Amino acid sequence: MTQIGQGSTGSIVVLPSVQKTVTLAWAAITDTGHRRQINEDSLVAEIPVFAVADGMGGHSAGDVASAAVVTRLAELAGTDHVEAEAINDALSRSVVDMASGEGVTDLGTGTTVTGAALAVVSGEPQWIVFNIGDSRVYQLTSGVLEQVTTDHSVVQELVDAGRITRDEADVHPHGNIVTRAVGFHEPPVPDYRIRPLQAGMRLLICSDGLTKELTAYGIRHFLISNPRADDAARALLEAALDNGGRDNVTVIVLDVITVGDVVPPELG
Repeated sequence: MTQIGQGSTGSIVVLPSVQKTVTLAWAAITDTGHRRQINEDSLVAEIPVFAVADGMGGHSAGDVASAAVVTRLAELAGTDHVEAEAINDALSRSVVDMASGEGVTDLGTGTTVTGAALAVVSGEPQWIVFNIGDSRVYQLTSGVLEQVTTDHSVVQELVDAGRITRDEADVHPHGNIVTRAVGFHEPPVPDYRIRPLQAGMRLLICSDGLTKELTAYGIRHFLISNPRADDAARALLEAALDNGGRDNVTVIVLDVITVGDVVPPELG
């Protein structure tokens, strides 16, 4: 497990190119769970990128793969915003890094990744939400919870084809088989979505160790019941552990506190 970055109760980001300021607060937490011997999840939580990677269980050196991804994404820190090209480049570099990781065989290793990066799109501050695999990003706005990402998994394909329901997918025996990953000597292919930054919006970035244990209703409950990001992240983690903790659990709760205009200096 590799964790890069800590939480913040309020960090101001100035975006000079669009004369905007954004105040963000966030919390990040991870746990091995009750059944795994090691934690193969990793995370990065540093402006402008927030992401979770879940090393592939049953594959060689999954912890090496997830660490490689967040380490490369963390190199984007120190800038006020990023573009999708930079995320692509970081993910591609991580695949090269995985090949030389300790314990990696000729078959390679892999990981999921999902996250949100602060960006400027069409002259406005936006989130670039990205994902590969079955780790997820949710958005809570005005009490409405929405799953922003779509899983790259066998059960999601069955749902899309109308062969099983969403409820059946949650207990399907092939629920842990992903159809897309970062690694295995293949170029990464993330999905991207753009979300406008709005004051009061909350993002949840998590590994499937959380979503295996909590329904969308449960996730919404804990996000709404805990106004502070650190309290919400802790409550979600503890609920997942109480419900079984069958896998590693990693959670980032990311709040947009304010979005405003840059105030020009007074003429003097």
